[in-house]
Amino acid sequence: MEQGAARERATERPYPPFGDSARVPEQARSAEQARSAESSRSAEQARGEHTHGERTHGESAAPRPAPAPVPAPRPVQRHSVRDQILEALRTALVGGELVPGEVYSGPALAERFGVSATPVREAMQRLAVEGAVEVVPNRGFRVTERTPRELAELAEVRALIEVPVMLRLARTVPAARWAELRPLAEATGAAAARGDRAHYAETDRAFHRAVLALAGNEQLLAIADDLHRRSQWPLISAPALRHGELVADAAEHTALLDALIAQDLPVVQSLVREHFAGSEY
Repeated sequence: MEQGAARERATERPYPPFGDSARVPEQARSAEQARSAESSRSAEQARGEHTHGERTHGESAAPRPAPAPVPAPRPVQRHSVRDQILEALRTALVGGELVPGEVYSGPALAERFGVSATPVREAMQRLAVEGAVEVVPNRGFRVTERTPRELAELAEVRALIEVPVMLRLARTVPAARWAELRPLAEATGAAAARGDRAHYAETDRAFHRAVLALAGNEQLLAIADDLHRRSQWPLISAPALRHGELVADAAEHTALLDALIAQDLPVVQSLVREHFAGSEY
């Protein structure tokens, strides 16, 4: 009972900001400064237009040169703040900073980021659509508790989609195009070597997106990326980061490129299936 009550409590105590999310308040302040600058420019322009039409007695009526046009200010995008918070929350989820089963309130997270509650709630609503959190009425958002069965089902669906596509691409894409993806594979290896689980998740998705993008199907790309992201949310009891397994998982990207270049279809199929099964970390 005590553990259940603790898990139901909203996280109201102060926290240090998530990873790189300390930059979010600066972006919010920049937006406010841009709006202030826009107001100042508009006032200056209005004063200039008012005095331009006035002239004293005896002054030449020759037309004055038109003032240089004031460039239109770039519109402030409030969604940019929300998107930064969304990425910071995703990183915190993958890194285990947001604990499965815990409830986090919008105002508490907003204070943590140094922004208003609105972009935080919008970001959390997006995470709810992705299945990473659940809405708890009048309290906030609970981080979804994933089970090994759910991750196994996601791996199966990903294999059903991506294996046939990669086999087709292996028959048609020239070796030079596959070679262009080596830097992405190396980036996953570097993140794994550092034990940076959050950055590994990001580079892993980037590699798979680049491979599937060669199929030229935007709908496939969107569905596969959503499934991939869902498979990266932590389990109920996330184990400690297993460095050796993460390094081995990253090495499969390079091996897959080698098999694709060689058009070795049995190896491609085997590697992709094993990679999905092993990515349940």
